[in-house]
Amino acid sequence: MRFDLITLFPDMCAALAAQGVCGRAHQRGVWSLQTWNPRDYTRDVHRTVDDRPFGGGPGMVMMAEPLALAIEAIRADRLAAGADAAGLPAPVVLLSPAGQVHRQALARRWAAGRGAILVCGRYEGIDQRFIDTYVDQQVSLGDFVLSGGELAALVLVDSVVRLLPGVLHDAESAEQDSFNPALTGLLDSPHYTRPEIWRGQAVPETLLSGHHARIQAWRRRQSVRLTRDRRPDLIEQARAAGRLSRQDEACLDASQAENEE
Repeated sequence: MRFDLITLFPDMCAALAAQGVCGRAHQRGVWSLQTWNPRDYTRDVHRTVDDRPFGGGPGMVMMAEPLALAIEAIRADRLAAGADAAGLPAPVVLLSPAGQVHRQALARRWAAGRGAILVCGRYEGIDQRFIDTYVDQQVSLGDFVLSGGELAALVLVDSVVRLLPGVLHDAESAEQDSFNPALTGLLDSPHYTRPEIWRGQAVPETLLSGHHARIQAWRRRQSVRLTRDRRPDLIEQARAAGRLSRQDEACLDASQAENEE
């Protein structure tokens, strides 16, 4: 899997490929990251990549031509490196508040692919003609605005790479993630480690029992309760999809009764 990031700040993106589980996987060749600066595809002495918006208004707009030339260079490089097959170029993805919100289900879908070309915008925006011509998909992290697309791109890449085979030391870690369909899309349960008593607070007795069925049932109940308290919308989604068991519903009823008391 290969990701190509078009960015005015390539140094911001280096850490992901150098540290942590993603960095180790990068060193082993599980995935690769290339950065491309649109300033390298300008033709004037000032390496200009932005200009004032037509119609007036605040801020500057990234110009279409340097971005287009960067895309064409990336596609040629990916093809030569065998990252893409002829006629099947990697999708071009723009990190944008107007995009589809990135979720765990999408990260899993991406993990089954071959990567993408990610466009990290800056300033007030990008010339719409570039978007109309080259961008296949727009992705957002949520209803807020960042100074540029770099951080959003790194979040997207990290969420995908950690799902690739061999990236996590324990493959089951990803299976226990929040939002995983294996957990019917609910939040993960709380976790504890040594010591058994920390500042007067003990680890729940069930987790010390060694009884795997009891532990699994406890974690499920905690997952249901935590999701109800923090993300009730996920409970409703799971219920509408028929993913809550009778035991889950009984847990919710019991929790509701406790709150009413």
